Amino acid sequence: MNRLLAKCLALLAISMTGSLAIALEGLVSDAATGRPIAGASLVACENLRRSDAAGRYDFGATCSDGVLSVKALGYARQIFGMSTSSNTSYSIKGKSIDFQLKTIRPKALYLSVYGIGSDLLREDALRVIDEAGMNALVIDIKGDRGLVPYRSAVMARSLAAAGLPPQKPITVADMPAMVQRLHERGLYLIARIVVFKDDPLVAMNPQWAVRNPQGGIWHDREDLAWIDPFRREAWEHSLAIAEEAAQLGFDEVQFDYLRFPDATGLSFSQTNDQAGRVAAINGFLAAAQARLQRYNVFISADIFGYVAWNANDTQIGQQLEALAGQLDYLSLMLYPSGFSFGIPEHRDPVAAPFDIVEHSLRRALQRTGLPGWRFRPWLQAFRDYAFDHREFGPNEIRQQIEAAESLGTHGWMLWNPKNRYNAEGLKRPTAQP
Repeated sequence: MNRLLAKCLALLAISMTGSLAIALEGLVSDAATGRPIAGASLVACENLRRSDAAGRYDFGATCSDGVLSVKALGYARQIFGMSTSSNTSYSIKGKSIDFQLKTIRPKALYLSVYGIGSDLLREDALRVIDEAGMNALVIDIKGDRGLVPYRSAVMARSLAAAGLPPQKPITVADMPAMVQRLHERGLYLIARIVVFKDDPLVAMNPQWAVRNPQGGIWHDREDLAWIDPFRREAWEHSLAIAEEAAQLGFDEVQFDYLRFPDATGLSFSQTNDQAGRVAAINGFLAAAQARLQRYNVFISADIFGYVAWNANDTQIGQQLEALAGQLDYLSLMLYPSGFSFGIPEHRDPVAAPFDIVEHSLRRALQRTGLPGWRFRPWLQAFRDYAFDHREFGPNEIRQQIEAAESLGTHGWMLWNPKNRYNAEGLKRPTAQP
């Protein structure tokens, strides 16, 4: 840390006592072009400011916090004095703190609650990331079975309130240290949080459960219970874990299973119609934005692939245009195996990985009017389960990647539930002489 930066941070620290207030103002610009970035989000002392058309921001002399963070869509996030990525930089000119942000397109592998805690699976994934020139990880912070990999204060409170034993298993003994090590490798970190599919939370609070036609607790094909998305009081558990993820230093919070179950005949606490479902999903996202604003993290959500094709909410509360206004990044799950009914011109999706991804993304772009970099799709890196059970190897994975990149997406993410990956197919092919 140079002397000028140390002096500025010392002044900011003094300001936290209330004995000194300094003006925080400056410029946010694109590091490559020097052009100002309008609409960047800056947070200091829990106050939010947006950069104007000239890229300028100004907190005045009211700020008394030692942390200043900045994010802009399509760019790597920056925390003043503690960069979370090697892709950003800043400069200090008198009282002015200027940020030069670099674009980033995350290319990520997924690690489950057990994957992040396994030395073998984690190090294998990091090796693939290095070999393939990737730059991101999606890590389960609350997985499909409601498990949290680290010792969570939120889980401790929930379990204690229900009179249940302490949290188990703990797969990562020191998550802050893990996050720091992964950031030091230059990785963009995405915290995946499964929301309404939450068997442990239903066990603790059965009154919040989705019900079957007989009035009992409904279970899905994996024999897991779900939270009724209409139950606003049940949102707190996932929102509090999302806040823990932000406190840990994750760059992005990604909500999965942010939807109603895709089953019929179920009973909820409110009328199960499209307007109500969409309002519930958007209401959760509005609550998440308010809860996470002080941490200035990006917010994304995983979206059914068919949502790109259906004008309605696909009976699960996910309506594309409504979601587009609530999220920083939209993560359509474009696994060919997931398109069990095919799409127009493609009744055998696994035979056309490029077309499934390209056509679905193109339709989403046309419907929303958003640029490609507002989308970061999930791609299939696992054996087909719906058609002919073919392996999705290097060729199939490469086709999906090329389709996503052809439309200028904000990178892509590979899903393999077993957390087994291979660098083949991930590297950009070299030109032949």
